[in-house]
Amino acid sequence: MKFKINREELKQTLARIYNVVERKTTKPILSNALIKCQSNELIICGTDLEVGLQIKLEAQVEESGEIAVPAKSLYDIVRELSSEQVHFELKEEAWLEILAGRSKFKVAVLPAKEFPSMPEVPSEGSIHFESQSFQEMITKTLFAVSTDETKYNINGVYLSSPAPKQVRMVATDGHRLSYEEKPMIEESTLPDSLLLPRKGVLEIQKLLADWEGPFPFYFEGRNAIVQTENTTLFIRLIEGEFPKYQQIIPKENHLMASVSKEQLIGAIRRVSLLSPEHHRGIKFVFSSGNLELLCSNPNLGEAREEVECEYKGKHLEIGFNFRYMLDVLGVMEDEKVQIALKDEVSPCLIRSESDPGFLSLVMPMRL
Repeated sequence: MKFKINREELKQTLARIYNVVERKTTKPILSNALIKCQSNELIICGTDLEVGLQIKLEAQVEESGEIAVPAKSLYDIVRELSSEQVHFELKEEAWLEILAGRSKFKVAVLPAKEFPSMPEVPSEGSIHFESQSFQEMITKTLFAVSTDETKYNINGVYLSSPAPKQVRMVATDGHRLSYEEKPMIEESTLPDSLLLPRKGVLEIQKLLADWEGPFPFYFEGRNAIVQTENTTLFIRLIEGEFPKYQQIIPKENHLMASVSKEQLIGAIRRVSLLSPEHHRGIKFVFSSGNLELLCSNPNLGEAREEVECEYKGKHLEIGFNFRYMLDVLGVMEDEKVQIALKDEVSPCLIRSESDPGFLSLVMPMRL
């Protein structure tokens, strides 16, 4: 194996691969990147068996071949080089020689056959999504994904088709829930039980950051595959049943409040400065034309602030985790947010006037 490649392009690619590979593993091969070169093309792969990434680059290939190289070492070396071009050559099947300007490195490598194989990309059966819409769906749901690894069935986002030509993305951690619904660009039917792990969704977000227009999404067995021009992302679907979330969305929240998003965010941030660290709770007091935020901490003191609010219902006092409220408000683009309430012990619903496909639910707290 022998090839030459542009250092900057290689550095950017290795940074993305390094984010995918398994760094703490009992399988040493998973800390490696697979490098293949053939016909003036370099293919670099990385995986942790949950998420896999394959990126193609242009290269000047003199001898084809493939080998597994420690991802961190390779990335660290290429990142520090100053030459525009980097030369690679496999020596004695066990060492990869790297030459750039006056720098020379020899890195131990492993046989390519030890590297896990990637799923085959189907030749047909793709479902196309619009890039910007899919990114918006991720933005408005990913914050609600559970980070508790013991709750594996909510460690990702759930994709479904609630109606023909509609796609919905849902996430919950048991204390809050958020979903975003968008029209599909073609008549397609999504498979059942599509649970995408959080890490895979983050990689989709990165992949689509510089991509415009439609992109293909394949579902093959227990794998999801996303493709753009030179990159293929493989995601192992979560095996489990997503909670029946529609059963917990209240249908009788008739107390409606409308409040300036920016004013509410500012008030929550200020009042929460005295919130106890162990539960992050603040009290929302709704009364006619007014919303008061309260926080009491026996060790620090009290904080309160009033915000103008369009509200005509009964006097209502309810506690919320301020971080959950800020997370929801932070992904909304509206000047005003709509909050639907029922009583002190029922979850509130937060809706968007500009985006009818968005809904977020936050469970109350006892204060």
